[in-house]
Amino acid sequence: MTATPAPDAPPTRAELIGDAALDLLVERGMRGLTHRAVDERAGLPQGSTSNHARTRQALLEAAVRRQVEREAGVLAPHELPGADADPKAVAEALALALHRYLTDHRALLVSRYELALEATRRPELRAFFDSAGAVFHGPLIAMMAAAGSPAPERHALSLIAWSEGLMFSCAAGSFHTAVPSRAELRTGLDELLRGMLGGQNA
Repeated sequence: MTATPAPDAPPTRAELIGDAALDLLVERGMRGLTHRAVDERAGLPQGSTSNHARTRQALLEAAVRRQVEREAGVLAPHELPGADADPKAVAEALALALHRYLTDHRALLVSRYELALEATRRPELRAFFDSAGAVFHGPLIAMMAAAGSPAPERHALSLIAWSEGLMFSCAAGSFHTAVPSRAELRTGLDELLRGMLGGQNA
């Protein structure tokens, strides 16, 4: 007898508020993000968001927290290269993640840009935003080290900058109508890694 899979747990109030906040950032920008608007978008009683996040800073932190949670799901743990990663495995995993962002999660990119820009104006949000985003840096540095990089931190920064620039160009910049295929992304990453790693992935 085959067991019936357990249904997904309903979203928590924190998730509802975070998702609503991100949706509002995408649709209305930072000025459209208010406690009342989040209540309305999330379908919660008036005052629910204020009880969860009393201040503007707390609401922005809730949005950043949810942003990180959702971005962490773009690439599943089993799809990440292991400790024996080679350059081609790194290129394959990153190409998959970039392609998913640009085809299925473009809104997540827009909300990230809104939050990043607001962080430049709010030092207290800057610290929280940087701390939350740093969870993605460690695994990438480890992947670069496993791939044979002699300077994994510097190379990880270059890889992040290349990826971020490409995503911005294709999601909000002058190439917003052009979505590279997964194969094209992999080729670009192969070229970048070959330059950093001295042809190890050739």
